[in-house]
Amino acid sequence: MASSMAIGISLSMSNGVGRGDDVARSSAKTVKLLNRKKNSQSERVFSTKRRLVASTTTRAKRIVSKSVVFEGEGEEEEKNLRVGLICGGPSAERGISLNSARSVLDHIQGNGISVSCYYIDAHLKAFAISSAQLYSNTPADFDFKLESLAQGFSSLSDLAEHLVSAVDIVFPVIHGRFGEDGGIQELLESHNIPFVGTGSSECRRAFDKYEASLELKKHGFMSVPNYLVQGTGVDESEIAQWFTDNRLDPKVGKVVVKPARAGSSIGVKVAIGVKDSIKKAVELILEGIDDRVVVEVFIENGHEFTAIVLDVGTGSDSHPVVLLPSEVQLQFHGSGDPEEDAIFDYRRKYLPTQQVTYHTPPRFPIHVIKSIREEASHLFQKLGLRDFARIDGWYLAPTSNISSASNETFRGSKSGNIIFTDINLISGMEQNSFLFQQASKVGFSHSNILRTILHRASSRLPHLTWHNYESNHLLRGSTTLETSGNVQKVFVVFGGDTSERQVSVMSGTNVWMNLQRFVDLKVTPCLLSPSLRNSSGAFPDKTESDLDNREVWLLPYSVVLRHTAEEILAECLEAIEPDRALFTSLLQKQVMKDLMDGLKNQSWFGGFDITDELPMKFSLREWIKLARGAHATVFIAVHGGIGEDGTLQALLEDEGVSYTGVLASRTCMDKVMTSQALSHLSEFGVHTISKDVKRTEDIMHETISNIWDELITKLRCLTFCVKPARDGCSTGVARLCSAEDLAVYVQALKDCLPRIPPNALSKTHGMIEMPNTTPEYLIFEPFVETDEIIVSSKAKQQLSWKSTRRWVEITVGIVGKRGSMRSLNPSLTVKESGDILSLEEKFQGGTGINLTPPPPTIMSKDALERCKQGIELIAETLGLEGFSRIDAFVHVETGEVLVIEVNTVPGMTPSTVLIQQALAEQPPMYPPQFFRKLLRLAAHRESE
Repeated sequence: MASSMAIGISLSMSNGVGRGDDVARSSAKTVKLLNRKKNSQSERVFSTKRRLVASTTTRAKRIVSKSVVFEGEGEEEEKNLRVGLICGGPSAERGISLNSARSVLDHIQGNGISVSCYYIDAHLKAFAISSAQLYSNTPADFDFKLESLAQGFSSLSDLAEHLVSAVDIVFPVIHGRFGEDGGIQELLESHNIPFVGTGSSECRRAFDKYEASLELKKHGFMSVPNYLVQGTGVDESEIAQWFTDNRLDPKVGKVVVKPARAGSSIGVKVAIGVKDSIKKAVELILEGIDDRVVVEVFIENGHEFTAIVLDVGTGSDSHPVVLLPSEVQLQFHGSGDPEEDAIFDYRRKYLPTQQVTYHTPPRFPIHVIKSIREEASHLFQKLGLRDFARIDGWYLAPTSNISSASNETFRGSKSGNIIFTDINLISGMEQNSFLFQQASKVGFSHSNILRTILHRASSRLPHLTWHNYESNHLLRGSTTLETSGNVQKVFVVFGGDTSERQVSVMSGTNVWMNLQRFVDLKVTPCLLSPSLRNSSGAFPDKTESDLDNREVWLLPYSVVLRHTAEEILAECLEAIEPDRALFTSLLQKQVMKDLMDGLKNQSWFGGFDITDELPMKFSLREWIKLARGAHATVFIAVHGGIGEDGTLQALLEDEGVSYTGVLASRTCMDKVMTSQALSHLSEFGVHTISKDVKRTEDIMHETISNIWDELITKLRCLTFCVKPARDGCSTGVARLCSAEDLAVYVQALKDCLPRIPPNALSKTHGMIEMPNTTPEYLIFEPFVETDEIIVSSKAKQQLSWKSTRRWVEITVGIVGKRGSMRSLNPSLTVKESGDILSLEEKFQGGTGINLTPPPPTIMSKDALERCKQGIELIAETLGLEGFSRIDAFVHVETGEVLVIEVNTVPGMTPSTVLIQQALAEQPPMYPPQFFRKLLRLAAHRESE
């Protein structure tokens, strides 16, 4: 398995725990606070659109937890609140759980809270793990070596006994089975261990989709008509009768088939008719996803939504408040399967894609949003939920196939044309998840909402109270550039119009969130908006007038937390559209008033800590002049296009603006130029791959068989790797084994398909994301066969390596000043869905396997050192500086390197592997420190 593709593995920099001398230690000047008397707090929250004071930076005191006081002791004993963070679990969602745990750790650690991390594997074996393990891309990165890496527990009871003395409260972030079905809750309850979230019996009733629908009906709420399949012996006549009862044609009636006890949209499928429904239900059971499968009516003419519910009560008194709901809008771009186009599946939920758009608040009538909030709040109380939850549902149009107006079953139901479908007891907590999107819209930063949830859970414990202390913080979310004191300004720019723009959004968001931990930095997120040429499908060009037409937006906090560049841009335009802005403002005020009704009497709550200002638009050239005037350093997170071909770097350099990165980007962006620049290094163990470059337009007008024969003759092989000449992130990268494969690929380009479906080519492969615009040139290379490496999770976790060719694929970060770049420890990449790393395996949290460093059973220490020397030689030859990533094949015995590509603006998402390499350094570099180091390197170059 392997490829000679452009491996765009992004640099994962999740918000890390601040460590080191330089982390957020400088004290900020305290300025006059807004009136903090409890009787005036309700009024204060309404000023969400107000600009910060012009000449100074408004600072808000935010009361956070400092200490724990145990009653019954002669004097108050102050110490950190000890939180046990438990992630993993047996479900397919354990990768998402790892991402959630990382995000929670980043935003609660410190300031009076200490966090211990625990992991439960697929077989329910528990381990105490280091916080560094949470920065892995997927549990498979470390599952096979946990026995030697971590402290294991003999049983779950052994874990619970340990937690009794080791932590004060547990924050479970296990999604799906054992996390939301009452399993972990029952274990903790049996040992009287306090925890965040709903109790075990309530979890059991709400988690099972079929049982939850019965609970909804019992309490008078509308639910989707459904049928439960248990086991593989399905009664066809019985399900056919159910079809008839619900006015569905037994042959062509459309239904949704889903596991009863799985989350994250795992296993959700659309089925047509009775026979297809039975077939897909049985498939789910045989796959082992669940032995209980729900078949439910497919909702026509409905609008999907999801809403976070936050309990702001205290003790045993529940006071649920529903935040601003989000509308989930599916975009039908044609995946090749019209049935699957119609559902919000796992891929759409966790991978940035234009297939889905979120609107917060929804584009529903205001009375409908009011009803959603009221009914979701009632449902939270009726089901006995605690602390927080996410509730999904539909707003049904009058013409809907199951609307109350047309169905006697629902007449008189509480929610009218609002229908609730799923109760999520431990909502996803990745950094741009619904929890943080909706919370940021009403004034909560990530840290503030998570600490509010912790406070709420702690209030149930009579023996535990939190003392308060005041910490000065910049009021977050401001686009105002004025600062006071010795504060360095940083513009983090991301987006653009290449096929890599969505990964760029993830990278830029992650960099911004990490750097804003430093109080001596004023960090402003900036969107390089997609150009008008973005969706034309034509061959891209770049002219001076094109650059003059490019726009950059300075973004407030809440606008950044979106999944795509297009979604952020739409949010910016909505924010400055008067009617939509007024609509949103009215809803924000109501939600914040509802929150303050519960929070105003909580001594620990210090108010909302982010503002909801308007985004600000500039032309690209105006923005660069703005950066110069502000003496800002530009942190470039724009992948591909003008962000990586040297254009943006040259524009900044011309204006004297310091920036991360290097002008050598121009050479490295062009894969052919990179090979030519390194072609003389063979005697030093550094090799390049033969290439044949062809104009895409020429290929489209030539006979496919002639092109194929020409490739065989020129490159002297029978299997090729094709890739766009100037794209990364695995965009458009495919293995071609025949002229028929080439024909499929070329046709996809002609048709401007956004993606090639899995297994459309002769060799097994995953989804192939295609370039956003038709590439001007394509590169063909001999396909490099590497050894197959398998991480097995079927029984005991183990690593197997079929050593036949002795070549493996690696990715490695390289950091430092020009002429003295140093290689980090490489990561060995493992592909799961074919011969080429998919976009998901690189950037989607919880997928893809990376082994850091390469296990000694595969690569010897000497070969590893020679490999690192070769990587450093590549950096010196290309004139790299700051930070770059090099993807290559390496021979496990000789350490010889066969270069794939060099990335001078590597991905910096929370899920990439390179943060593991930084953490493997001595001393370890956590994400905030790592990004701060890159800023220092930029400043060093500027001062030379």
